[in-house]
Order: sequence, then C-alpha cells, then structure tokens
Amino acid sequence: MNADPAATARTGQGGWLALCLLAVLAYTLGLGGQYIPSNGDEMVYAHIARLTAASQHWLPLVSELENMRNTKPPLLFWQAMVAGSWGQNWQLWVLRAPSLLYTLALAGAIGATLYRLTGERRSALLGACIYLGFFCTFRYGRPYLTSAAESFWLDLPVFWLLWQIAPAADGRDRSPRPPQWNGLHFALCGLALGIGSAYKSFALIAPAAATLWLALLLVQRPLRWSALLRSTLGCSLSAAIALGIFSLWLVFDPDPRAVWREFVVGENAAKLADAQGYWQAALHGGSSVWVQLLAYLQNAGLLAGVVLGLAWHGARSWRLRAGSATLPAHVQVLLVWLALWLLVFTLPSQRSARYVIPAMPALAMLLALYWERIARAWFGLSLLLAAVFILVLGRIAWAAWELDISQPWQLGAALLGAMLAAAGVLAGLLRPAWTRACALLACILVYLCFDLTVLPLDGPAGRFALTPAASLHDTRIAVPNGFNGQFERFEFLLPGNRFTPYDVGARAASRSEPAAADVPTQSPDPQLGRLLAQHDAVVWQQALPTQRRPPCLPGCVLLAERWQLKGRHQSGEIRLDNLWYPQDWLFRREWLLARAGP
Repeated sequence: MNADPAATARTGQGGWLALCLLAVLAYTLGLGGQYIPSNGDEMVYAHIARLTAASQHWLPLVSELENMRNTKPPLLFWQAMVAGSWGQNWQLWVLRAPSLLYTLALAGAIGATLYRLTGERRSALLGACIYLGFFCTFRYGRPYLTSAAESFWLDLPVFWLLWQIAPAADGRDRSPRPPQWNGLHFALCGLALGIGSAYKSFALIAPAAATLWLALLLVQRPLRWSALLRSTLGCSLSAAIALGIFSLWLVFDPDPRAVWREFVVGENAAKLADAQGYWQAALHGGSSVWVQLLAYLQNAGLLAGVVLGLAWHGARSWRLRAGSATLPAHVQVLLVWLALWLLVFTLPSQRSARYVIPAMPALAMLLALYWERIARAWFGLSLLLAAVFILVLGRIAWAAWELDISQPWQLGAALLGAMLAAAGVLAGLLRPAWTRACALLACILVYLCFDLTVLPLDGPAGRFALTPAASLHDTRIAVPNGFNGQFERFEFLLPGNRFTPYDVGARAASRSEPAAADVPTQSPDPQLGRLLAQHDAVVWQQALPTQRRPPCLPGCVLLAERWQLKGRHQSGEIRLDNLWYPQDWLFRREWLLARAGP
C-alpha cells in the first residue's frame, strides 16, 4: 500500500544537502586505498599507463603483459599520465581523482536536470543522493578504471535534451517544449559521444545515439515525416562524428594493425561470439539474457528493493490507467534511456551489469520523481539488507582489532559508523515518516563504514615498514600475482624497484627469468626456494591462518611484513562454521624476504 504523500514527513532541503555531503565524504575517504571496491582489472590499466608515461610518448601504448596493450582507447591512459605528471606523481589517489570528479559531475548533472524539470531543490538533491547511493556508482565511480568518464560524455546529449524539454520555469505552462535542433546541436552531440567512446569503446556510440534518436522522436508530438527525417539525419551525423573522433586512434597510432587486431577484433568483435555457442550462452549460465535482465537491480545494490518498488508502482499504475493516460515526456525519455541500453547489451555473448551503468542516471531520476509514490515496504527491504552489511562490517572491524591491525581509535570510528547506520535502520523501520530517508541514509553509512573498516590496512599495518638498513631501491623482487596485472600494486607499495610476478594460483612463475642452477636453501617450499635463489627479495603470502612465520626461516631474512585482505577465495574457504571468524578467511600476512648470507 502506498504511503500518503500529504501525510509523509519529508526531509527538508537541509537534510538532503547534508546527506549529499556525507556521500561525498564516503566517496573521498580512502580514495588512495588498496581495498576500495573496484574493477579487478584496475591494475592492468595502471600498468599500461605507467609504462606509456615512462616512454615519454602519447602513442603507442606500452605494456609488458602479453595481449594486454590496446585493450582500451588511449584517452583513459592519457588521463592518468597527465594526472600523474607523466610518472612524477604516481599515486593511487592522484590517478583516481579524475574518476571521482566525473562521478560528482554526473551527480550534479542529475540534480540540475531534476531541478529544471520539477523546480524543486529537494528533488534535485534527492536525485544526486540516489545516484551516489547506487553500489555500481560506489564501485565503479572512484577507481582509475572507471565507468564515470564515458557515462558523463555519453549521457550529456540526453541531459541536454531533458533540459530543453523542461516545462516553462514560471510554472504557468507545464507542457513540454519540443526542441529545435540544427546541425550545430547534432555536431556538438557527436563531439560528446566521440569523447565518451575514446574512453571505452566505439561500440558505445550505438546505444547512446539510438537513445538520443528515439528520445527526440518521443518529444516531438505530433511526429511528422520532416521531424523523423531531421532527427534521423542529425543522429546519424552525431554518430559519424563520434566514430570519426574514435578513428583518430588508428590514424595517429604508429601500429594501427595492432589496434585493429587487439582492440577492434579482440576486445569488441570477440564479444559477439562464445565458445559454447551463442544461444547456449544466451539462455544458460551466469551471463545469460535472464541474468542481464537483472542488471539494474545488481547495479542498485542496497537500493534494489526500492527499484523493485518503482517497477511495481509502474506496473500497477499502468494497469489502472489501462494505457489511456500518457506519461510525461521526460518520463518517457528516461524509460527509453533505460530500455535501449539494456536491450543493446543483451545482444553480445559477453554480458555484464556494468555495461548498462551509463543508464543509471536515468534510474536515479525516475526514483527521485516517484520517491513518495513507492510503497514503504520496498524501502524496508533495503533497510534490512543494509542491516546485514552493517553487522558483517562491524565484525570485520572487530577482528582487525583483535589481530592488532587497527588502533583502538580506528576500531571506535568503525563501530561508531556501524552504530549510526544501525540507528538509521531502526529509525526507518520504526518511524514510517522516516523510512524513505533512512533507507538512503543507511546505504550511504554502509559505504562510510566500509571505508572506516579497511582504513587501518592503508596505515602501517598494511604496508612494509622497512628499516633504513633494509631499504630497497632498484631491487629485483619476485611478487605474487593471482589475477591479471595484480603485481602492479607493488609499484605503490614498494616504488622504485623491479618486479617479477609469479603465479600464486598455479604455483609456477608466469614471467620468470631463465631457471638458475639449483641453489641450496633451507625452505621446505621448493617454489619459495627457487624464487629466493633467483631474486634479491621475494614477497611471500601466508598460506594458512595458523602459519605465523615464513616457511624459509631461519634460512632467509625477514625484511618486513604487512597484513592484506584476500580479494578472491577458493571454493570452501568461506563456510557457515567460520563465517563469524573473518580472521580465518579474510586477513593474511605478506612477508618481504631475502636470502640469508652473502
């Protein structure tokens, strides 16, 4: 049953502004941290950007990873190269700062558009808060490998269209105003789409241009053939300009054949095929069409219950109207925006919820427009889901303190955040007038709790504390690599050294030097013995929670150690009997070791 908007106590503008500022704090805190939610390939692209910057040339892109060079257009790497002063200021927070700025710009665009459409500051602030409350925004809106940059540029034309069709500001005439676009408008849209594609892929031009085209047709009522022709030719011009901008990469790259082979064919055309057959992959498995249909729910994260409530309200309202009433023009544009991006990305054989992230601003605006019409029970689902995460994060913070990873004040800060979030959940469940606001507040506080929980691992406990006598520079160090390019993280932990990754999964060197003659070691682990014999130092990971010291002692020298969080777990590592003990499956030590003796 829907809550009566007239009887609902609404959060004032000051409250929503405070929540926006709290969200900005949650996004900013720990920006340079090792454990912010991110794309697993972030270090791959940091590796390419660092080596390209070291070459002192914009092109070609440089990488030491086989088949991992032209995996993204150059604008993504150029952004990092400029932000990092061509390698002179190579820090994670510096590389990620442009991503955060793009995310905040998108939140600002959502707010400004909603204010233009509704004339209400509260609605504008609410829309920005909702967008920052989506888990996909928190996960992909901060890392260096982000979705924020292309989302901003690809969405700019639709924001512009929504701005133009907004009703008159004086409130007397609330009818939409059809846009009057000429060639310059479409050319500027093509420029925006081209910049967006130069961050990620030329393939994104298709859903972006199709969204703009269909939105233009929807807002021009009655639709005439002249308007259809003008919109079609105009959007075709925009797409052609965008594709031309992207094609400059092949023009200026010294090796265009490699760009074509590795990016156009390998990274894009290959996603239309699947080893098990297209229809088999489309109808079965974790990347099936059915899973992709849940993309917006996955991206919403803790707000998934509210998204379900919006869908239920829409279906119920449509049945009551029996299709007789017409939705406002801007709502139609937002629905088309969501539908087209989802439709386009059900077609490739490789499907992922993150592919529809550029349409999440549309979902945020729809939720803001219908916030008070969504039944309170749906917000209760989000509150209960937030309560589970609060409990888990509080337990992890306590376990970190028990392991002496965190200081008492850090534990206190994490628990204080958890208690505030729990208070928000209880207030939302017990006070109907507060349920909606508290659902969003609890979501933002969960993100803040996460930042505070992992914060100690970016301090002394999570870094190698080398003494002056044991300091390393230009040293050959073997480092673990359990996933694509993860060895690149040591460029931020032990800068100024040379790293050779070894595969911790297969327990074999992935990029090792030629095998040296067997050197006697006292290590019971043969791989560790070989690595110590071939390198000046080795980073070795704790295998079991009960292992308190490196297996090579006393036949090696322990230079330093640190704690880390395990990001990927094997089947059976996390079980019901150890779920309450994250020290058994989440935390582990890394030791920096050297050979004993000369």
